Amino acid sequence: MSVTDRYLNAWEGFWSETSDEQGDAIWDSDPSLTAAPHLDLLVPHADRTLPVVDLGCGNGTQTRFLAGRFARAVGVDLSRAAVERARRADRRALAEYARLDLVDAAAVRALHERLGDSNVYLRAVIHQSDAQDRAPVARAVARLAGRRGRAFVVEPTRAAGDVLAGLAQGPDGPPAKLRRVLTHGLRPAAAPDGEVSALLRSAGLEILAEGHTELAMTAFHPDGRRIHLPAQWFAAGRP
Repeated sequence: MSVTDRYLNAWEGFWSETSDEQGDAIWDSDPSLTAAPHLDLLVPHADRTLPVVDLGCGNGTQTRFLAGRFARAVGVDLSRAAVERARRADRRALAEYARLDLVDAAAVRALHERLGDSNVYLRAVIHQSDAQDRAPVARAVARLAGRRGRAFVVEPTRAAGDVLAGLAQGPDGPPAKLRRVLTHGLRPAAAPDGEVSALLRSAGLEILAEGHTELAMTAFHPDGRRIHLPAQWFAAGRP
């Protein structure tokens, strides 16, 4: 099983047209606004001697941050163009990068066999996934975590969709970075509230902690305020 050609092509197209400049993608915020506060929420539950796998790593901004805080860091993404950008950006070779289709159970299993149980970082991937792919993505999280690893999953809520819709309907249309997302057929905030926690539990994970947060974007409202998307986070692991 693998993702649809439509979904794969959408991401290849997006990353192929994104520059190497950090922040060019709307979600490519500085780790001080993203992975750092998320790590603070994960650490009480995680064994940092295990590797960390950044699922949907994009150009690797967060992976490089995580690499200095775990024994080993691996960033994986569906898009070959994204993986290539991540490797180019990692001039100090802090982490490893590979293409991975999270819906491909055999490929996920092979990565787990190579790394062993790992901590997993999944930021805003499920909400963009096609409906039929969300359960396999959650199963990939559980497979990579295994018995010893812990997962941190953070996803926009449906309220984030309202924020984005409001921006898209403004007098000047959506901000350029959001326009590029929409032009490539990507669908932000598509997962219903409550679905993410249900998917994680169905995959065999226990919710160890959860809460509400916001995801900082690299685009801004017309009045200059940074765009923040309402989100919910979960720390999860095997019972």
